[in-house]
Amino acid sequence: MKAIVGTGVSGLSAARFLQRCNERFVLFDTRDLPPNRALIAQEFPGVHCEFGQWDQALLNSADEIIVSPGVPISMPALAKAREAGVPLVGDVEVFCRHARAPIVAITGSNGKSTVTTLVGKMAEAAGRCVAVGGNLGTAALDLLNESVELYVLELSSFQLETVSKLGAEVACVLNISPDHMDRYDSMPAYHAAKQRIYYGAKKVVVNRTDPLTQPPLAADVERVSFGGVADFKNMGTVDKDGELWLAEDLKPLIPASELRIVGRHNVDNALAALAIGKAAGLPMIAMLEALRAFSGLPHRCEWVAEVDGVGYINDSKGTNVGATLAAIEGLAQAHGKLVLLLGGVAKDDNFRPLLEALKRHARAAVVFGRDAAIIEKSLAGYSALEREAGLLPALAKARELAYSGDTVLLSPACASFDEFDNYMARGETFKHWVKEAAND
Repeated sequence: MKAIVGTGVSGLSAARFLQRCNERFVLFDTRDLPPNRALIAQEFPGVHCEFGQWDQALLNSADEIIVSPGVPISMPALAKAREAGVPLVGDVEVFCRHARAPIVAITGSNGKSTVTTLVGKMAEAAGRCVAVGGNLGTAALDLLNESVELYVLELSSFQLETVSKLGAEVACVLNISPDHMDRYDSMPAYHAAKQRIYYGAKKVVVNRTDPLTQPPLAADVERVSFGGVADFKNMGTVDKDGELWLAEDLKPLIPASELRIVGRHNVDNALAALAIGKAAGLPMIAMLEALRAFSGLPHRCEWVAEVDGVGYINDSKGTNVGATLAAIEGLAQAHGKLVLLLGGVAKDDNFRPLLEALKRHARAAVVFGRDAAIIEKSLAGYSALEREAGLLPALAKARELAYSGDTVLLSPACASFDEFDNYMARGETFKHWVKEAAND
């Protein structure tokens, strides 16, 4: 008998997989009334469920426990089961046992959804039968299919905690900056979780501008690097006739101006995707074709509209300080002065790294939401700071503060759960307000 802990997207995908395999399992959830309980009753009518209080003896009797990413493996019931000798795995570990096609695995503090999607588009342009998912879109176990020629997975640190040997064809850590410090007790612990993506990898792709992405691997593992100014051994940038180009080994490939994704951080994302695609054996012509056509993902530096000469950009996916800093630096040069919207549920109490970027590039910042006071305290010394209760009043204040030619940027550096179900709902609320203002 197997146990599945957590009944969200990953947990239910694991349940469907075990059901297809005719394996017996029990569902566990810490909530007395999980949101998916009606769906569970419909899809798994004969399956025993433990909601709220658990039978520890039943959990300890499992052959294996499949833990959903949102459930910390340090929780007491799971720690007791592990002490009793029960293996703890995640859906990604189970996926790797059954996947028959090569796996491209991508993680990082920021940019992983954009890069994962872009690599998938590049594989499609090359004529490969590709399946894209993991932490993005479709759960890993729902991707399994005999016809797939290449899997491209976005993986979070939570998913990687339960991976013992991923064995990816290509593994990449895009960047590392503080995130999820509400779950990890230190940066080294968070970094160690990310590094697990390299376990058993045949090829690795690293960001040469970020030492924390370097894997602790033997020298005989093939490496491809990206980032910074190009040289003979990496994907980087070169100056050609006064214009910035993406380049491979000093050979210009495509001018940055041809990219439909905006900001210097998206130049880095494009370089990362090219490096990963190269390591995966994708042809350059197909990759550049996909790169020219790619317009980005919703809620990632997404242009919304112009209102009274002011541009509005939705970067609701910017849920940590590193992502917000990348958005500010990436957009500042091409989008005038910024009015930044910051707020929600802080994952860490240190917003100080934003201070110098705000002084250089922002006209003002408006903080809002549950942890506005934490942000305000951390940014002491920045004089152009306003505070509002929630997103909508913060938007109204930003509209007052912005001049024609400025850009209002929603990049909250926080989770959304004080006001919204998720970052998508927050971004949609922002977009709806902006579009209504544009139509007035």
